Amino acid sequence: MRGRHADAYSMYKRGTRDYINAYDKEQVRSLNGVSKEIGNPSWKRSFLYILVASLASLLYGYHLGVINETLQSISNDLHFNGNTMAEGLVVSICLGGGFLGSTFSGLIVDRVGFRRAFQLCALPMIIGSSMSATAKNLWGMLLGRLFVGTGMGLGPTLAALYVTEVSPAYVRGTYGSFTQIATSLGLMSSLLIGFPAKETEGWWRICFWVSAVPAALLALFMQFSPESPHWLFKKGRAADAEAAFEKLLGGPYVKGAMAELLKSERGGEAETVKLSELLFGHHRKVVFIGSTLFALQQLSGINAVFFFSSTVFKSAGVSSQSANICVGIANFLGSFAALLLMDKLGRKVLLIGSFSGMVVAMGLQAASASSLVSSSNEVYLSVGGMLLFVLAFSVGAGPVPSLLLSEMFPGRIRAKAMSVCLASHWVVNFFVGLLFLRLLEQIGPLVLNAIFATFCLLAVIFVKRNVLETKGKSLQEIEMTLLPPE
Repeated sequence: MRGRHADAYSMYKRGTRDYINAYDKEQVRSLNGVSKEIGNPSWKRSFLYILVASLASLLYGYHLGVINETLQSISNDLHFNGNTMAEGLVVSICLGGGFLGSTFSGLIVDRVGFRRAFQLCALPMIIGSSMSATAKNLWGMLLGRLFVGTGMGLGPTLAALYVTEVSPAYVRGTYGSFTQIATSLGLMSSLLIGFPAKETEGWWRICFWVSAVPAALLALFMQFSPESPHWLFKKGRAADAEAAFEKLLGGPYVKGAMAELLKSERGGEAETVKLSELLFGHHRKVVFIGSTLFALQQLSGINAVFFFSSTVFKSAGVSSQSANICVGIANFLGSFAALLLMDKLGRKVLLIGSFSGMVVAMGLQAASASSLVSSSNEVYLSVGGMLLFVLAFSVGAGPVPSLLLSEMFPGRIRAKAMSVCLASHWVVNFFVGLLFLRLLEQIGPLVLNAIFATFCLLAVIFVKRNVLETKGKSLQEIEMTLLPPE
């Protein structure tokens, strides 16, 4: 089978080179095959498929926040109330599962393609949600959260890669913001659905059952979505790649898209990408940038806000329900702003502005915990700083890294390189979720928020020195810019 695929792939490359020579290259405006004469392809063709893929991000956001309002009820019913380490495990065990899912996401995508990978992502979320909803003790809850975590690890990687590979270049940044909007909607949904948990016995079980519905819809709708033409091309399925481009872009754009896809091909698409090549080969710098960017994203403290905002607001004397609604709204507004600005200001500008705003916000939260602030102003600084932090994060530091890195990596290594980079995300996320409450008890909010602010400042410096702008460029243009032929 592999021999036949390789032969078909070689035959296609020879035939397509002749086909390119006969093609009017003056009509090719950008590296996704868009013509000067016929303009950009319609964004409407790929829009519905972006929404379907974004369900994975919605589920990620939902499971990220579902534990926020329900943790107290869960700990009471499952008899581990007051045990901060057990509570931290319930939060962070899904992040350990996320690490596993993320680690193998590249391998899964390369083997079975995006459509089947999305369906595999939905399966553990359905199983894990059911296990959590029916848990009788702490271990049952932990096992269910672990299953959910594997789906959470697959989802963000798949969504970022799929959106990158099926979107026209001129709206890729906008479409990339859809995943962050979906995450914020999932987070808001989990908070709203979780409000009755403290008053209604057993309501937390309903919260977990609800999440099985969008997971089932993701698996169903992906059956009718097109496969990534980039993945099909790598597998030697040229005719299927053309059909996918026609579905995503329209007939007039297929020839140019296929021609430019071949121009970016360097003859190694069918080869297996080894981990050593990513870590020590000529891709190592881009992989290092990606891994560091994801690590700094989590070391900013953002998921500590999402996981434990109820606890933090309660200590400040603010109603957790009111505060969490505000957190959800701030997250959504920032994500919507990113959608409008991503293809206008560019990825790098949004990252720098976002991390800078997060430095200021964490400074406000640190100041609220100092003895220099009166008790009457402490609440305003604490809550205001947290809301500003969420808003600033969702404008850039939230949506940009996944999109930016999926654009920067060449097609041959894209899936596996993203899985390596996201591994750092999940490792740091796991320890933040596990240790946040304990550190809050041991060193206090002043020092902890100052540490988070320092990491945000380091992120600003790192982005300025290392990140390249990809706005408006096709994937092939970016690849040839970053990795010119040797």
